[in-house]
Amino acid sequence: MSSQVPSGQALPASTGAAGDRRRRVAVVGLGVLAVVVLAGFAWAKWVPYAGRASTLAGTHTWSGSSIFVGAGSAPSLTGALRFTGAYAAAVWPAAVVGITVGAALESLVPRHWLVRLLARRSRLAQGVAGGVLALPTMMCSCCTAPVASSLRRRGVPVGAAVAYWLGNPLLNPAVFLFLALTLPWPFVAVRAGVGAAVVLLAAVLAARWAPDTGVRPMVTDEVGPTSVAALLRRFAVTLARYVGIIVPEYLVLVFLTGLLSGWLSDWAGLGAAGGPLALLVVGVVGAILVIPTGGEIPVIVGLVAAGASMGVAGVLLITLPALSLPSLVMVARSFGWRALLPTTLVVVAGGVTAGGLLLALG
Repeated sequence: MSSQVPSGQALPASTGAAGDRRRRVAVVGLGVLAVVVLAGFAWAKWVPYAGRASTLAGTHTWSGSSIFVGAGSAPSLTGALRFTGAYAAAVWPAAVVGITVGAALESLVPRHWLVRLLARRSRLAQGVAGGVLALPTMMCSCCTAPVASSLRRRGVPVGAAVAYWLGNPLLNPAVFLFLALTLPWPFVAVRAGVGAAVVLLAAVLAARWAPDTGVRPMVTDEVGPTSVAALLRRFAVTLARYVGIIVPEYLVLVFLTGLLSGWLSDWAGLGAAGGPLALLVVGVVGAILVIPTGGEIPVIVGLVAAGASMGVAGVLLITLPALSLPSLVMVARSFGWRALLPTTLVVVAGGVTAGGLLLALG
């Protein structure tokens, strides 16, 4: 269910001593959020990615195989368990940070501060704001889902929230660098160009199909806490709720996707596949499967080495990281189908476009 107040609408102002205390507490909350964000992403993303980039600069070879290998070639409980274990091992730091940041956004800062940060006069400007905000966080589509959902729950415009959600996997600067160190330049150029177009077009269409005007936010804070202790209690309660709901949902969805991952990701025999229908099928499959950040790289490296079509590789370059069935389900309550339908269509169309461009570039 989507939620929003009209952009520019402010909450009632608090006055007097209580209002002053609330403003001071809000500033403390912003400071706590900043610490959570900086420490969390440094631990889960920035430092590990710097190490991986240093290694790739020396080897120009991606170590490790595709995450789909462990799922097997046919649906099985054993394969699904192996896939879930491998995926959890790869993403758990980012998942912890995503859940914590999502809870912090919902509980530590006033709602109108977030709306003011990301609300823009035009749909395109909302998309640009959300995409720029996504550049330093660099999460996969599932790990960023709690943060994107929290933004929507706090009333951030749907276009900006969609752009942030898609921008994390598609505009990830670290992945651009990894691609440049392991694959030919057309892959980087196509990923950057088509990825940016997908993020902005999805934001514009989602905002058009799911207008925010007149819809109230799910979570309001017209009267914020007047003490730091109350603020931290609210954060602890919100974080416990996020963990209790998101973690079981996350694991179940990944397990169910893992049941079919080995079968759906068996792209053997697609060496000559380059027609629009074949690319469309690959695009839909890529939008269903779930991967960790950068997980598309070993898939594409393996396909290119096996002589698969550059078109197939191009489709997966966009659709594999951008969406997954678990991430779609995780944000469905806060985004709504009117936002998710055009977003999914744009991602698949973007994948087919990327496939066509890579075929043309050879």
